[in-house]
Amino acid sequence: MDDSQYGTRDKRGNWTPNETLQVAPYWTGQWGKMGQFLVGLVWPWNAFHMATAFLYLWFVIPDRETLATFSWDWALWLLFVNMAGIFVLYGAIEFFYYVKRIQGDRWRYNHKFPADNPSDVFWFKSQNIDNFLRSFFITVPLWTVVEIVMLWAYANSWAVWLPWTTHWVWLTVVILLAPAVHEIYFFCLHRLIHTPFLYKHIHSVHHNSINPSPWSSLSMHPGEGFPYMAEAWLHLLIPSNPICAYFTLHAAGFGAINGHLGFEKLELTEDTTLDSHAYVHYLHHKYFEVNYGGDGVVPLDMLFGTWHDGSKEADEKMKARFRKKKEKQNSRKPTATPAE
Repeated sequence: MDDSQYGTRDKRGNWTPNETLQVAPYWTGQWGKMGQFLVGLVWPWNAFHMATAFLYLWFVIPDRETLATFSWDWALWLLFVNMAGIFVLYGAIEFFYYVKRIQGDRWRYNHKFPADNPSDVFWFKSQNIDNFLRSFFITVPLWTVVEIVMLWAYANSWAVWLPWTTHWVWLTVVILLAPAVHEIYFFCLHRLIHTPFLYKHIHSVHHNSINPSPWSSLSMHPGEGFPYMAEAWLHLLIPSNPICAYFTLHAAGFGAINGHLGFEKLELTEDTTLDSHAYVHYLHHKYFEVNYGGDGVVPLDMLFGTWHDGSKEADEKMKARFRKKKEKQNSRKPTATPAE
């Protein structure tokens, strides 16, 4: 498949899509694009997260009576399933597109692959090994802790568990609002951990992966991984249902891969591609101080002046903001007093 029809490569070989990023059309009055936007919002990624939420409820989590009493048996079972799910999803994409490189660097923003660039900032000088170990043995267990507390709270009536049969309208609204709530939550958490102290001691671990790959998705310091996953606990504060909570949890856990695929599209067959929705977050990894939120369902980045749509105009605005920030920092530095 020829990616040159949809983007351009610079002298270094890095690929940039021709189309700039757009926020949700209801913010710009482009109502004619609503149909396309809604299809892209639901299919395939959010549909996948909803499907896995149902699969967990039907085949994975124990009955309510069992969940009411903590047991290592069902806790470790949940950990195993989460690890298996992440290993299959993340591992398969990593293996085929980063190890076997079945589509080369077509559609790839950064033409370099992490495995080709060892660095001392990573364990064993390998981004792939470092990211895998951090994802698999730090963030996924924290995901499971959030899940265990969530299920225990529902089973013991610490949270309101609404049945779908009688409250399907409200629960449908909760699910429809979940992507917007996720963007607001993620933006607020993300801006917080970009403050100097938290960035240095916590978030910098994730940003070591300037050129992210699938295993970078959940490669986090525990101080980031836990609150990131704990978004699902918002459902404990309102009348909700485990399906809704799992939709949010899986959008965070499985869905973290979207921003870290490194490719605009994954070629599934010779004529079929899968949109990654990765460019928004790729630009954040590239420039650090842009696109703290998501795809523009709730355009908080635009509101706070940190939106980058991939255009040259956005580049200039970003550089001007950086210059202004640097000038402000320099103005605060004490000036030397000349010796008498």
